[in-house]
Amino acid sequence: ANFTNASMKGVHFGEYAHVKTTPEEVMGFQFSPDGKKFLSYSNDKTIQIWDALSGTQLQVLKEHSSVITAQFLQNGSEILSCLHDKTIKKWKVSSGQKVLSKIIQAPGDTLNDAQISPDSSMIALRVDDKTIQLYKTSSGELIRSLQIDSNLTVKVIFSPDSSKIVSYSKDKIIQIWDIFTCQTIQTLEVPSDTIIGVQVSPDFSKILSYSGDQIIQIWDISSGKQIKKLEGHSDRVNIARFSSNGLKIVSGSDDHTIRIWDISSGKQLQVLEGHSSYVTDVGFFENDNKVVSCSTDGTIRIWDTALERKIQLTEEHLDIVTGVQLSPDGSKIASSLADKTIRLWDVQSRKQIKIFRGHSESVQGILFSSNGSKIVSYSYDKTIRIWDVLSGKQIKILIGHLGDIRKVEFSSDNSKLVSCSMDNTIRIWDILSGEQIKLLNKHSLWVIGAKFSQDGKKILSCSWDCTIRLWDISEDKCYEWKGHENLINDAQFSHDELKVVSCSYDNTIRLWDVLTGKSCKFEGHSKCVWGAQFSSNDSKIISWSADKTIRIWDVFNKKQLQILQGHLDSVLKAQFLHNDTKIISYSNDKTIRIWDVSSGKQIQLLREHSGDIEGMHISSDNSKILSCSTDKTIRLWSVNNSKKTDVDQTSWIKCIWRVGVQSGLSMKESVWKDTNGLTDQQKLLINQHSEFNFFSFI
Repeated sequence: ANFTNASMKGVHFGEYAHVKTTPEEVMGFQFSPDGKKFLSYSNDKTIQIWDALSGTQLQVLKEHSSVITAQFLQNGSEILSCLHDKTIKKWKVSSGQKVLSKIIQAPGDTLNDAQISPDSSMIALRVDDKTIQLYKTSSGELIRSLQIDSNLTVKVIFSPDSSKIVSYSKDKIIQIWDIFTCQTIQTLEVPSDTIIGVQVSPDFSKILSYSGDQIIQIWDISSGKQIKKLEGHSDRVNIARFSSNGLKIVSGSDDHTIRIWDISSGKQLQVLEGHSSYVTDVGFFENDNKVVSCSTDGTIRIWDTALERKIQLTEEHLDIVTGVQLSPDGSKIASSLADKTIRLWDVQSRKQIKIFRGHSESVQGILFSSNGSKIVSYSYDKTIRIWDVLSGKQIKILIGHLGDIRKVEFSSDNSKLVSCSMDNTIRIWDILSGEQIKLLNKHSLWVIGAKFSQDGKKILSCSWDCTIRLWDISEDKCYEWKGHENLINDAQFSHDELKVVSCSYDNTIRLWDVLTGKSCKFEGHSKCVWGAQFSSNDSKIISWSADKTIRIWDVFNKKQLQILQGHLDSVLKAQFLHNDTKIISYSNDKTIRIWDVSSGKQIQLLREHSGDIEGMHISSDNSKILSCSTDKTIRLWSVNNSKKTDVDQTSWIKCIWRVGVQSGLSMKESVWKDTNGLTDQQKLLINQHSEFNFFSFI
């Protein structure tokens, strides 16, 4: 993207400038109780204290042997650390001064593992494969020993209230112990690869375990049963943690990614990419809207997960998604599939509500009625079907077409449907009875499009016979317009219905006068024009083409105003947004792009689909973008966090790093010349990617 001279005031980036710690790998971190600071510890024998908001380093604590673990005390003003040389040390956060140093009276010369209790009163050590010992942090004295039943104990963790211990072992056994009675409360057998780690939920009702087989498992503590299995990482999972409200899990892996999961559904919500090496620790900020991660690449990164809501609804889709529609109230999504089904999804819960079955061939497309109570679908089985959204039942089946159906449209009062087909016909249907009430059959080749006028008395159609026809249904008249020299792809009324715009394989668009049938030609595209559309006040036309461009035309002066260039392949659809100040488009390059009309500049790039984009739908208030793809996914983009806000020139770039699956920061191809309104944090982040950018800031 080119942000030359752009104002970035109020724009948020989904990632913050990363913290470069030391050349050594970062082993772990922890937030202070108030969430304003965090500490990290590394293989270079230091503990570093950071400001969580700015990423500024506050203190470096160096007088250490190698650090096993470190954490803030509950007052937030001190840090407790445990070292390989068996010492416990306490430090003042404000000054970095050491205020306590005690030797743990444990067997052996060194420690390999330790856990500090949440209340900082105890430290748990694995002495041997079957023994866990608890020591006072204040004195280093032994409190008690626990004899573990399983062999080859790996590690232990404390419960949130410091009253229980959870141990796990190489023989795939997780055990929960009461510290005061030394009795086993629960034993879990994990049917997976060697357990790498476990964590407990804040309310101590669940345990998660993660392992070398790339799987995270969630267990119910009271029953001991597995309740969810989270799969998605492509390499060993090194860490997984619950959010503070216990509703989500964040995980980090050797695949260099961080993933966020919904516990109730078991679905993966987001994938965060940016680390160049193994992710060793992750955690949520106190409000669960940000995630912090550290890696063997020597960086700590902070991610904002609330800036953009990306919903990938279709993990259950087993076939290609051929079309999507958002319900008029924005609460539901309907998708059509090559597996002969229509599926209905709830936007809020992200769950599939219903599956509509009945078609005998791939479903080509769907549309909601204006009140959202009905769905109409059409299929390669040459039928149109009407479905009741509430019950999921098929209401009517419309049979008559002898060829593949190209388009179906409602009349404005939802009483009729018009359909067009490769059988060269247009048919009008009564929705209530399901009966065909009109057959229009004067085209000599495939009919590509058909649309009602607002009063329902006329139909506009276009065909590969190189003609456009205007049908007066009430008077049973047909007006034929000729002018294009090759196959016609689309024709659309202006909003006042006094003009029509059409486009063709002859590389032109034509503007027609409805009263006279006369036309004028707009030339500029170098390849086939797929579509054209009027602006809301009918003063402009946009067209999109196989030549990879979108063009804006002045209707009155018949001149080209702008060429929007950026797509790397044929542009399949474009549409005006926000009182004609923005244009959204998608292309065979698998991207969706948003453009500023006045400048002709691209202002946002959405490129998460890995397959060809099959369709795109915009909500009536322009706040949501819905897309579907041959990658078998539906994606709902809510750039403004689903809030209705006044849209200025930069509001569509609210999140330049899209929180979700990505191949790298989209800044990689961007230019930042004389950009103003950037915060110091944003400038730092751009500088950290400076090898890919030309930049200067105001």
